[in-house]
Amino acid sequence: MAGSAGLWEEVRALLPDSEEELSLALSGEVDDCVPPLLLRARALLYGAAPPCEAALRRLGDVVRDYAWEKLNAGPWRDVGKAWRQVYAYGCLFGALAEVAARRPLEPAVRLCDMGLLMGASVQNDVLARLVRLLQAHLPRAERRSAAPGGAKVPPRARTEPPPAPAVRPEDAVPHERCPSLERFRDQYLIPQKPVVLEGIIDHWPCMKKWSVDYVCQVAGCRTVPVELGSRYTDEEWSQKLMTVNDFISQYIVNEPECVGYLAQHQLFDQIPELKEDISIPDYCCLGEGEEDDITINAWFGPAGTISPLHQDPQQNFLAQVFGRKYIRLYSPQDSENLYPHESQLLHNTSQVDVEDPDLTKFPNFRKAAFQSCILMPGQVLFIPVKYWHYVRSLDISFSVSFWWS
Repeated sequence: MAGSAGLWEEVRALLPDSEEELSLALSGEVDDCVPPLLLRARALLYGAAPPCEAALRRLGDVVRDYAWEKLNAGPWRDVGKAWRQVYAYGCLFGALAEVAARRPLEPAVRLCDMGLLMGASVQNDVLARLVRLLQAHLPRAERRSAAPGGAKVPPRARTEPPPAPAVRPEDAVPHERCPSLERFRDQYLIPQKPVVLEGIIDHWPCMKKWSVDYVCQVAGCRTVPVELGSRYTDEEWSQKLMTVNDFISQYIVNEPECVGYLAQHQLFDQIPELKEDISIPDYCCLGEGEEDDITINAWFGPAGTISPLHQDPQQNFLAQVFGRKYIRLYSPQDSENLYPHESQLLHNTSQVDVEDPDLTKFPNFRKAAFQSCILMPGQVLFIPVKYWHYVRSLDISFSVSFWWS
């Protein structure tokens, strides 16, 4: 649906009442030519109502293009927060121009998402508030449609999945149903032993609500980063920005040879509707950090997606919402037998293909003892810090992980 005068008033209400209150303060230095551009765009917003959308769009384009060069000039860790804020303002001005012009809202939603992904928070997270408002005004069909031709995506539809690997009883990760905090701490957290927890997420709304179609409803129009390739160590692995609808259509519904995977650290910040359907496991209170220090990740993709054997620097709860995953775990004590990559970039990742190891090249791999499990919907796997883990999706799968210290 194109924007309307009424929508512009709703959008305008998200901004401060006066021009001076929209401070445009930046957390650092930027080139001298940038502040005048931001001030001109701000003046347009607080001039005519609605503003001159053509001029506002041009300024948004210039600000984004200029900031984009700075964001891509070197390693991401070296990008100053001020330039990310400039990019966010460019996205904000561009999105507002689209609404003021009463154009279809999809480009404005994409601009908000780009600002959320690549920018930094400005004006009390105005981009997050704006995109939520715009999404509510999209026609329902455009929020739901992911299959070719606009057909509704059947929840969890797929051909017969491949058989799951056998898990021998002597190698199986132990299961516990709703252990007390004290028991979890004493039996698993302190000794750093993996365990599959049952019954602790049965109350999550997502366990009854989430499906492929529900993800389309809630997030179909949103732009997210997608990993292309069955595993991140493959030479052909890459990343691409696309809408959730396009991702589901291209990599879930049609089951192509190329594997696409939505592995997102920001998804729940981008789309609060999804975050409202989950909650942080109570056991995280046993950690040393605050709740805000817990990183929540989304993992959504088709069968056949693989996370190579790797280790993470924090404790991990991996919660399975739908689909199944085969997981194999190795103790940090076996690190030398797992042949980590020598490069700094992949030093936390093994060179060994766990399910088809080259024992001539990696002979000591056979010495490494492992545990394994098939993680089923409603189960949560505790992966201790630095524990090596290999993950293969057996079905269309949505998992949520919590990294905590």
